[in-house]
Amino acid sequence: MSEVFLMSVSKRTYGKLPDGSEVFAYVLDNGQGLCAEIINYGGIVTRLVTKDKNGQDKDVVLGRSSLEEYLKNDGYIGAAIGRHANRIAKGEFELSGKKYNVGINENDNSLHGGVDGFDKKLWHVTEIEDENAVVLTYTSKDGEEGFPGKLVTAMKYSVTENGTFRIEYRAVCDSETVCNLTNHSYFNLNGFDSGNIYSHVLQINSGFYTPNSPDGMPTGEVLSVAGTPFDFRAPKPIGQEINADFEQIQLFGGYDHNFAISGRGFRLAAVAKSPESGIVMQTYTDQPAMQLYTANALPEGVRKDGFEASVHGAFCLETQVFPNAMAHSHYPSPVLEKGRTYRHVTEYRFSVEK
Repeated sequence: MSEVFLMSVSKRTYGKLPDGSEVFAYVLDNGQGLCAEIINYGGIVTRLVTKDKNGQDKDVVLGRSSLEEYLKNDGYIGAAIGRHANRIAKGEFELSGKKYNVGINENDNSLHGGVDGFDKKLWHVTEIEDENAVVLTYTSKDGEEGFPGKLVTAMKYSVTENGTFRIEYRAVCDSETVCNLTNHSYFNLNGFDSGNIYSHVLQINSGFYTPNSPDGMPTGEVLSVAGTPFDFRAPKPIGQEINADFEQIQLFGGYDHNFAISGRGFRLAAVAKSPESGIVMQTYTDQPAMQLYTANALPEGVRKDGFEASVHGAFCLETQVFPNAMAHSHYPSPVLEKGRTYRHVTEYRFSVEK
């Protein structure tokens, strides 16, 4: 007789916003040790639990202790990011000859959707129990944060029997606009409360990266990773060159860079492993690029269950279109045409090596 696993979707009250709106937590459980918790404020992944090599539960994402702390979520911990992930120089871009200015919130630039991005929105939720999923939807009005068009966005979070946490993004707009969505979870495969990620072994399916100006903005160059600390084509510890005497590392205190993912279509982008816990996380995506961020400048007070995270205490793998792509015609374009559907799928597949 084959074994039966009880997958489930459950819901509980998480808190209230200052205007009295209720926020709920949705728990997706695959019945085999993988469990994701998402709140409908900011589409935030608050917990992601999987089994280590000893069969013990490990919550492998950073988080905060309460809704009140998430209301001031500096660092975008676990959050949905939109309308435009990463940076737009001076918050300016041009579409069909018309210039647009969007929210400025990092120095003189726009970061992760501007001042009031998708990470700060209350999303409507539909539960899909037979798919062990929830669908979060939000309508961004024309002109919100300066972006053109009414953009209707849906994000489907699910966990599968084979140990996969999957996020499917869809969006459609009533006019030409830009759209670049991602999730900003911070991973530590030894558990969120285990310290730095130097011993984590990372492999990235990329031969090229985009160097940044001192304010974190891609310069427009696309450089080979060969002979640099950015060469993760073969697996190596994240900590091996995180403090290297290399200008692009020293500028940011570690990695905060965009990698061009090799190949096209839905494919393997990266593999991260923890020798200590035995947990392996494979990242698959259909996006052209991915940002590796090693939590170089975590804000104070990123605390969950009494543990406060520190610098280099986690890493992000943000699947995306290249940052500031509107300024560089040789970058893949984030333009979404009127009536066309933006589609994007990212999967984090968990397994164990003993």
